[in-house]
Amino acid sequence: MTETLPLTGERTAPGIWHENYWFARHEAAYRWITANLPLTGRVLDAGCGEGYGAELLRLAGADSVTGLDYEDTTLRHVKRVYPQVNVAKGNLVQTPFADGAFTLITSLQTIEHLWEQPRFVAECARMLEPTGTLILSTPNRLTFPSGNWYHTRELTAAEFTELLEPHFDITHALGLHHGARLRTWEEQHGSCVDAQLATEYDDWTPELKQLVQSTRHEDFEIRPDQADLDESLDLVLVATP
Repeated sequence: MTETLPLTGERTAPGIWHENYWFARHEAAYRWITANLPLTGRVLDAGCGEGYGAELLRLAGADSVTGLDYEDTTLRHVKRVYPQVNVAKGNLVQTPFADGAFTLITSLQTIEHLWEQPRFVAECARMLEPTGTLILSTPNRLTFPSGNWYHTRELTAAEFTELLEPHFDITHALGLHHGARLRTWEEQHGSCVDAQLATEYDDWTPELKQLVQSTRHEDFEIRPDQADLDESLDLVLVATP
């Protein structure tokens, strides 16, 4: 049986049926990284949460993976469930790591939670070795439902890019979108995100319950088409110092 963290609304996690759409949507970005970027050297997953993403990075071949988070219960969970992932407790804008400590830094669906976003980007630049790579993702403010009180500031593609430019050169600007199966469902039933948020999950229709439970990371597409970046659900930036 999968061990799960308590659901607070701040993080997503595997093994919670009514959260499965959001989990798969988050997982899709990690899967894009493992399929498209070289994973060697020392990797930091900044804001690792439940730890599933750090474990995916480790399994993809990284020499070492460290999960950084601020909350003790979360870090104890990561140590139990993913014992080969190193864990560290710290503030994302003032980390315990040396300059140039990491070859690759990922921080997915995290920056929107931070009050000091420019300071976090500067800290990533400090921790990353000169030839390293940074990958950040965040919800697209133009399409993301409003009202998540865990988010301090959501970003558009232009704002996200502007935030990184003082410290990084952006090599990939990508958007996450629904794939064919989700689009087909929505053609018949309407927005699956709106439907999930409209009522408590106990009151979802059978069709929505089945869709949420069956959603997998393969049901999302991550693509670089600049023409529809503002239409994307989530934004992914890959950058180098």
